[in-house]
Amino acid sequence: MHWSPEQIIIAFIGAFFAGFINALAGNGSVITLTVLTALLGLPGNIANGTNRIGVLMNSIGAMTGFAHKKVDYFLYVKYILPVVIGALGGIVVATQVTSDQFMHVFRFLMLLMLIVILVNPERWLIANPEKSMIPLWMEWPLFLILGFYGGFIQMGMGVFFLAVLVLVARLPMIEANAIKAVSVGIFTLIAVIIFAFAGQVVWSIGLIMGVAQFLGGWLSSHYASRIPGAAKFAYVILVIAVILSVVKLFW
Repeated sequence: MHWSPEQIIIAFIGAFFAGFINALAGNGSVITLTVLTALLGLPGNIANGTNRIGVLMNSIGAMTGFAHKKVDYFLYVKYILPVVIGALGGIVVATQVTSDQFMHVFRFLMLLMLIVILVNPERWLIANPEKSMIPLWMEWPLFLILGFYGGFIQMGMGVFFLAVLVLVARLPMIEANAIKAVSVGIFTLIAVIIFAFAGQVVWSIGLIMGVAQFLGGWLSSHYASRIPGAAKFAYVILVIAVILSVVKLFW
C-alpha cells in the first residue's frame, strides 16, 4: 500500500496525540483505528492488528515514563495476570473475525462510560490507596473479561481498565495508569506476534505510528505524572477522550 506524505504526517500527529492520552487516560485507539481505516483505508481486521504495534510502543513509552513512580507491580499481579490470560482468548478470536460486529455494542459502552466518569468525579481523584471494593471471588472473572475485551479490540480498554482500578479497586489514578501500561504492554506483545502470523499487520505504517505513540506516551507519563494535581489533569483528559469517542461513534 502507498500513502501520500500528507496522509503519513496526519497519521503521525494523530498517533502522537493518541499516545499522549493513552498514557494518562486511555481510548487513544479510537483515534488510531479511525486513522487506519478512514484515512489510510485499511480493512477493519487489518487495522485492528496493525494498531497493536502502536499500542505496544505506547505502553513501553508509558512504562519508561512512569519508572520514577517506583510502583511495586508484584502487589498487583492479581490484577495483571488475569488480564493477560483473558487477552489471549480475545486475541485468538480477533484473528478469526472482524471488529465490526462489536462496534454497535461498543458505542453504547462508551456512552455508559461517559456517564460513569461524569457522575461524582471526586471518586477518580483518590490521593492514596483505599480498600478495594472487589470481593476476592470476583477479581479473576472481572479481570479475565477485561483482558478478553482488550485482546479482541483494544479500543476503550484503557478507559474500562482505569474505571475498575480507580472506582472499584480504589487505586490512585497515576498508579492505576502505571499498572495499566504494564498489563497492556505484556498482552499486546503477544497480540502483535499472533496478528503478524495471521497476516493482519502492515508493518510500515504501524511502525511509523508506533514511534509517534511511544513519544506521546513517554512525554505524558514522564512529565504529567510529576506535576502536582496530575490526577486531575488525567481525569480531564479522560473525559475529553470519552466525549470525543462518543461523538465519533454516534455521528
